[in-house]
Amino acid sequence: MALLPITLFGDKILRKRVSEVKDVDMDTIKLISDMFETMHNASGIGLAANQVGSDKAIFVVDISEIDDEEDKKPIVIINPKIIKSSKDTIVMEEGCLSIPGVRGDVIRPKTITLEYQDTDFKKHTIKADRLLARVMQHEYDHLQGILFTDLVSEELKKKLKKPLNNIKRRKIEFEYPTSNSVDHQLI
Repeated sequence: MALLPITLFGDKILRKRVSEVKDVDMDTIKLISDMFETMHNASGIGLAANQVGSDKAIFVVDISEIDDEEDKKPIVIINPKIIKSSKDTIVMEEGCLSIPGVRGDVIRPKTITLEYQDTDFKKHTIKADRLLARVMQHEYDHLQGILFTDLVSEELKKKLKKPLNNIKRRKIEFEYPTSNSVDHQLI
């Protein structure tokens, strides 16, 4: 296992839709293993493949260290599709390993139903609620090129311009390995 550099706000791969995984080979297994190690090292609870520079439709989630979520096991999600979202929504504060130090309230459906494949390429359907639904939606959005900062209020978007530009310029300290590539087109 190895720590991978986390892509940061401004890196082009975070704005691209990823590619469907056609098969799970040893390189994919290594990527998944490295994603878990990278996520845990950065104290994260979810990580999408494009956050470590890969364009594969994969994300990993581990919320087992969170209070009241200890029964949840780490999960690998390959080729996800949200097939159902509740009409009921909830506002929760979100953050992101690719946008360190930035947080904001995001409205999302309370529950979702997600289809995905596991590392054996078997299809599964999971109904998620609470924090698991939140993290899965956040990571799913990453695979579509959407960041949580796209979903915050217009007022907060204005307040975030300076911190986001500082991340793009790499003008802040990072507590974990990060990418060097960046598109310096400021917002």
